[in-house]
Amino acid sequence: MGEGRKVVAVNRKARHNYEILETYEAGIELKGSEVKSLRQGRVNLKDAFAKVEKGEVFLYGCHISPYSHASQFVPDPLRPRKLLLHKQEIRRLAGKVAERGLTLVPLSIYFKRGKAKVELALAKGKTLVDKRETIRRKTMEREVAREIKRYR
Repeated sequence: MGEGRKVVAVNRKARHNYEILETYEAGIELKGSEVKSLRQGRVNLKDAFAKVEKGEVFLYGCHISPYSHASQFVPDPLRPRKLLLHKQEIRRLAGKVAERGLTLVPLSIYFKRGKAKVELALAKGKTLVDKRETIRRKTMEREVAREIKRYR
């Protein structure tokens, strides 16, 4: 990955269930104790998705467990979180999601120079046939690599 980039969580299912068309880096608006939970890796992106609403992008379904040493203020683990993108990026995403029926899916959450970032993907849902084809292709590539290695 990039320099100074500490990956906290990866959405493994995203690459299986979706065909990734474009990726964007977005900041994420967090409350104080959520940052500490993220640093401990206590986050789940499995069912997470993003939506464009009124010119802003929000992340839904991302579960950030409450920080164990937080005293009074403990935010809701599943609350919608605002993603920070440039206006032109938001307009572009909104247009593509509306016109072509694409989805915004978070691929990973990481820290870059001390700031929490989300790798957001513009993705198209795969059908069962597409998923099988991907698995078949990966298996074939693996077998070819194994044969090449055997004959060296």
